[in-house]
Amino acid sequence: MYIENIKLSNFRNYIEEEILLDKNINIFYGNNAQGKTNIIEAIYICSLGKSYRTSREKEIININNDKFAKVEMKYCKNDREGKIKLELSDKKLISINDIKVKKMSEVLGKINIVLFNPEDINIFREGPSKRRRILDVMISQLRPSYVYNLNMYSKTLEQRNNYLKQIKFENKSEEMLEIWESKLAEYAENINIYRKEFVKKIQEKIVDIHKKITDNREIIKIEYLSDFNNKEQFIKDLERNRKIDIIRGFTGKGIHRDDLKIYINNKELGIYGSQGQHRSSILSIKLSELEIIKDETDENPILLLDDFMSELDKIRRRNFLEDVKNTQVIITCTDKLELENENKKVFYVENRKSK
Repeated sequence: MYIENIKLSNFRNYIEEEILLDKNINIFYGNNAQGKTNIIEAIYICSLGKSYRTSREKEIININNDKFAKVEMKYCKNDREGKIKLELSDKKLISINDIKVKKMSEVLGKINIVLFNPEDINIFREGPSKRRRILDVMISQLRPSYVYNLNMYSKTLEQRNNYLKQIKFENKSEEMLEIWESKLAEYAENINIYRKEFVKKIQEKIVDIHKKITDNREIIKIEYLSDFNNKEQFIKDLERNRKIDIIRGFTGKGIHRDDLKIYINNKELGIYGSQGQHRSSILSIKLSELEIIKDETDENPILLLDDFMSELDKIRRRNFLEDVKNTQVIITCTDKLELENENKKVFYVENRKSK
């Protein structure tokens, strides 16, 4: 799988730009704030239907041409070619091969990607929401029904939280909570099954990958933490916590509190890990994700590396690229990377132009 070309119109700081990509390595280098990351964001939003940088999609539209933004992307897979077009104005429209999709979930799986960006390095120091997102993005690409369950869980959770406030301030009956609690349990069970399945797949891949990255110095373990066991127990927990939830005005237990933990040589990364260990651990997760997608689809996903390769020395770069052979890689960096004996295309990005 690879992307042939990208066309940008009024997307971030790009007015009109077409970029022809190599099916192997593509390097975009230049000073900061020139538009390198915007190219990666364009690929991401066409692959997953939304941005990883903002929830306010109007920010994507060029500030000087604020009527619309458009991205077109042609791609090749083993058995076919395709085109995805994103149009953003008063509303968002996505077309696949010139046919408008009715639901954003229809985009998932058309182009599979793995993204590494600088913020990922600190996710095991921060709150669990970003760690859940790693799982959610990976599972969504391979199991579109997961998105449905995730969305329905979020909507039902919001409805329960709103009703908790109505009980507190308007003396509504608690009995009505049973409706939302039953639905929450149903969606939570499905989400839990998917997440456990994929954490198991990561664990099967990540040990050998991490040993190679660290020259056999470290053993890594990933653990999925959830207080969900089964639907019946979950409903009982919600019932038992109703009084506390009413006082707080939100649901304190559930799949929306799940977490991931990493252990390096039996020590928790988030507490004891060095900066280097955080970097190598997230890299191991991303490489595991890449292998899982390849196993599931029989095609290499596209690897997006935003400001990452410059942190590696020449030997580690070579070893890393050897691990992702036959994968299209999009790299952004401030300085031109010297990669020996690699099929590559190099773009210098300056003032919204890739040359």
